[in-house]
Amino acid sequence: MPADTHHARITPTGNDGRCLDTAQMEKLEQSFRSWAVAPFRSDTRRSRERILAIFLLIRNTGARLNEVLSLKPSDIDFENHMVQFCKGGANKTRACREVEISEALSSEIHSTLNGPEAKSAPRSIFHVDPGHVRRKFYERAEAIGIPRELGTPDAIRRSRAVELLQNNMPLPVVQKILGHGSPNLVASYVEFSDDDVKQVARYFVDKETSRKTSARNAFFGKISRIRKGDIQAVVEITSISGYTVFAIITNDSLSRLGLRPGAMIIAEVKAPWVTVYKSDKEPNSTAQNSFRGIVQRITRGKVTSEVVVRVADGIELCSIITEESRQRIDIRENDEVWVGFNAFSVVLHVD
Repeated sequence: MPADTHHARITPTGNDGRCLDTAQMEKLEQSFRSWAVAPFRSDTRRSRERILAIFLLIRNTGARLNEVLSLKPSDIDFENHMVQFCKGGANKTRACREVEISEALSSEIHSTLNGPEAKSAPRSIFHVDPGHVRRKFYERAEAIGIPRELGTPDAIRRSRAVELLQNNMPLPVVQKILGHGSPNLVASYVEFSDDDVKQVARYFVDKETSRKTSARNAFFGKISRIRKGDIQAVVEITSISGYTVFAIITNDSLSRLGLRPGAMIIAEVKAPWVTVYKSDKEPNSTAQNSFRGIVQRITRGKVTSEVVVRVADGIELCSIITEESRQRIDIRENDEVWVGFNAFSVVLHVD
């Protein structure tokens, strides 16, 4: 798959003038929060808190404004921290998708909506004029020096999509979250259910809020094959983006983790274990995992440098190499390169 191939209507580019970066999104969120708590009158403050809640849902789920405004109380599962967005209004046959939110956001939305106004508006807990919402979005953007066209609900939705892609969430999962009609799930004998996609999305929600890991590179997929030897086993993983990743683990680990074909798995690789090759052809090496990509950015240090390579569908692999090696190989931004890592370097997670 070519490194610059992207599908549907999302591309994992940087700030191209049509969306906000993460720092701007956070600044905009703080602008909404300060504005929401400023009034002395409780009714005015509560009205603003509902606008803040609308912003937070779009900012964190990438939902469309009309989807948020049409939410009903039953569409938000505060216990499991899920929001259900549906098409078709009151039509019972409407198509729906579920998007996970963090526990903190779930609690905040629940607190905002758990009042007299929510009980008096059972059909739509966000019964707000969309023109009024857009005007407040424009005002908050301009208040912090952001052009109003970048403060629209659509721009924030786009910004969330790009943010997820830049955080290495697979493109098909982003498409699914945003409700695109035909998610580009890999066309192979390995099928990914809605629950599988939710598991990947849950990983990113946890990662954004609390989970920390020293591994910069992660692949999400299903085990397609296990070849068991006397002491170790080769685990083949088909990722959601269509790549095959090989991992070698001990038979004891295989048994302890309960791995089997068809199981959903996360494969992580630390950046120092990823090697960069500057070559037109796939290099001859002992690395069982090798991918073609384009160098997106390089962070240079006195001793080591960080090289980030985008392979496809928004997946970026980070490699830490010595600055001396980078100069010797002459690796620069926008170069086409190969990145590889050994199957022994892959750490598997089942949670």
